[in-house]
Amino acid sequence: MLKSLTSVLVAIALAVPATTVLAKPDKGGDLPPGLQKKVERGGELPPGWKKKLRPGYVLEDEIYRHAVIVKPVDSRGLVTVRIEGELVRLMHATHEIVDILSH
Repeated sequence: MLKSLTSVLVAIALAVPATTVLAKPDKGGDLPPGLQKKVERGGELPPGWKKKLRPGYVLEDEIYRHAVIVKPVDSRGLVTVRIEGELVRLMHATHEIVDILSH
């Protein structure tokens, strides 16, 4: 009984790390080159960027460049910005989203 229990535990211990290796990478990278050029020419951001707005997410520099500061940096280092109609409060130094004020 002890031998079979040990075998099961070893199999589980070996299988768990394998699942993280097989996981798909995060798609939170920079904009593709074609969209990057469109944005640089004054075009709008792709619609998928709004899906990334959640507390804890670090706002990409390309998206932050389109932000309009609504409330300047306060004593806690927070800034409130508007990005294409969305109000977002984030850490000024890291661009980490603290709160979504409108959706």
